[in-house]
Amino acid sequence: MGNFLTGVLDEALDRTVVPGYSRIGSAVRRRFWAADPAPFPAPIDVIVTGGSSGLGAATARQLAVLGARVHLVGRSARRLDASATEIRHTVPGAELVAHECDMSDLDAVAALVTTLTAQLTSIHAVVHCAGVMPPERTETAQKHEMAFATHVLGPVALTIGLRELFDAGSRVVFVSSGGMYPVPLQTTDVEFAHGEYSGLTAYARTKRMQVVITEQLAERLTGPDDPVVHSMHPGWAATPGVTDSIPMFGSVMKPILRTADDGADTIVWLAAADQPLASTGMFWHDRRPRPTHYPSWRRDSPEAREALWSAVVEATGIDLG
Repeated sequence: MGNFLTGVLDEALDRTVVPGYSRIGSAVRRRFWAADPAPFPAPIDVIVTGGSSGLGAATARQLAVLGARVHLVGRSARRLDASATEIRHTVPGAELVAHECDMSDLDAVAALVTTLTAQLTSIHAVVHCAGVMPPERTETAQKHEMAFATHVLGPVALTIGLRELFDAGSRVVFVSSGGMYPVPLQTTDVEFAHGEYSGLTAYARTKRMQVVITEQLAERLTGPDDPVVHSMHPGWAATPGVTDSIPMFGSVMKPILRTADDGADTIVWLAAADQPLASTGMFWHDRRPRPTHYPSWRRDSPEAREALWSAVVEATGIDLG
């Protein structure tokens, strides 16, 4: 009876959105959610993109507490150094390595892959936290739309580029957003080249793409040493991605926004706990799998899914053979 009631409460929080996505949801759910991950029994390496601020920095700090050596990836060496200094201040002895890399630049991602494969013999987890919300349509060095390149192309290229360093205990985590729910997957124009461009819409579209690409990678990464691949959404957290990019929303919702640590909780749990290894291709929030569509009868069309996968393969040149 207790499990039934907590399940009903959990689903009610999820469906009503505001309580579930805010600090109210995490405060209630932590009374019955899955156990905290244990410290790592041996030194392990974790890659965290977007590690210079917000959810990425909070994720890196919590993983450092668990004993991981964390590789912070970000566009600015100065901001990465500041993030590492702050983490070391709160986690004395934290092992941190900074890597300057713009995740939207596929050449920079390829260089990062070369560096990491030369330095490391194994990777426990890759966490894709890097995010952007461009105020106007901007193209990368390879002529891809910035949000698509940052949220989808770069993360896929990094994941597949590091494939030889994974093992059966490894995991990849895409940090998506609940904002993807109202936005359908596009059958055409995955790079938002047509129509009036909106950074918020581009963000939501590519966060939907992250959920789908998670499922597609999970379907293809099935070897004995391949990682599990999961996506998640952190709820509404007081990070620069909210307070700077959507200032009105951040101001109105400020009293109930989650902290960055609360937002990072499920990211860290997916990267460190044992339970996520029992499945792959799932979408999570507050340590539980969540539906990828509301209402549940909605689905992404096979044509849209194939268009996305084809665009990613063409842009990145990945080979999963």
